[in-house]
Amino acid sequence: MQTDLHYPADSSATAAPSVTQVLRLTYGLIPIVAGADKFTNLLTNWEAYLNPAIVAMLPFSAHTFMLVVGIIEIVAGVLVLWRPRIGAWVVMAWLIAIALTLITSGRYLDVAVRDLAMAVGAWSLARLSAGAHPHH
Repeated sequence: MQTDLHYPADSSATAAPSVTQVLRLTYGLIPIVAGADKFTNLLTNWEAYLNPAIVAMLPFSAHTFMLVVGIIEIVAGVLVLWRPRIGAWVVMAWLIAIALTLITSGRYLDVAVRDLAMAVGAWSLARLSAGAHPHH
């Protein structure tokens, strides 16, 4: 019994455009959906993820902060869809920032790890997008 997996004759050069497109849609649409949900809290209560130390320093309510976060996430998602070479770096940095705030709060460490893993995917999109348009 042979255990090697064989895929169609795709080289990395021919697979890269489809991988880039999937990553682009993933890292474009998920921030848009998560950002929009900051206004409805249908997926979760987003304020629960805030680091209490950050909430204590805010000059406005946690709810207002999450609305601002929602707008930033929507803009970041649109940027990925429009200019993935730039937007992917923004989303990567945003995911790392979220993970760091969760780690420093000592809560939701599973979500922090997930966000760091997602940041690697955003980095991958940034690198693939830069390779697709090296003259830009």
